[in-house]
Amino acid sequence: MVNLPEPGHRVVVRYILPTGQATDALGELLSTDADSVVVDGKRGVERIPRGAIIAAKEVPPPPAPRAPRRPPIDEH
Repeated sequence: MVNLPEPGHRVVVRYILPTGQATDALGELLSTDADSVVVDGKRGVERIPRGAIIAAKEVPPPPAPRAPRRPPIDEH
């Protein structure tokens, strides 16, 4: 069984899809129970069966957005 933080924390959960491929869910942990884990990430809310989970851990908050790049100044 994988140890997860309390809901409200940002996590990454690696799990096996029905096709046999591994994928990750990255986002806020919404809830956990004996059967599944629910993560709200970029792909939306994902309900992941506990039996499909390979690994899971808490991760730091996402980095701040980068400032837009300014075009070079034309000195002519």
